Amino acid sequence: MSRISEHFSRSEFACNCGCGFDTVDTDTLSILEAVRTHFGKPVIINSGCRCPDYNRRVSGAPNSQHTLGRAADIRVSGVEPDAVYDWLAANFPSASLGRYSTFTHVDTRSNGPARW
Repeated sequence: MSRISEHFSRSEFACNCGCGFDTVDTDTLSILEAVRTHFGKPVIINSGCRCPDYNRRVSGAPNSQHTLGRAADIRVSGVEPDAVYDWLAANFPSASLGRYSTFTHVDTRSNGPARW
């Protein structure tokens, strides 16, 4: 297992289709490390990198930041997604965030931030 930070391995970010795309932006990784440190609980990456084919198969946005390795859909063990979103919004105003019922989207797009 190839560690890329204190709490994350490269395989956690790999495209779910098995193609091998597993590049992750260092700014995105830094934000996720901060989430892990703040909440003191595991951060589960539901979706990290997506190759263009897989992104289409899951009906991802055509210009999804996942296809650039700059996004992650995350859950924090035992923490409501709203609490994760609110903490990220307060502490990373330049991050793009998406609020969902079961996870939080975070990305580091250059033309952001976007919020939904």
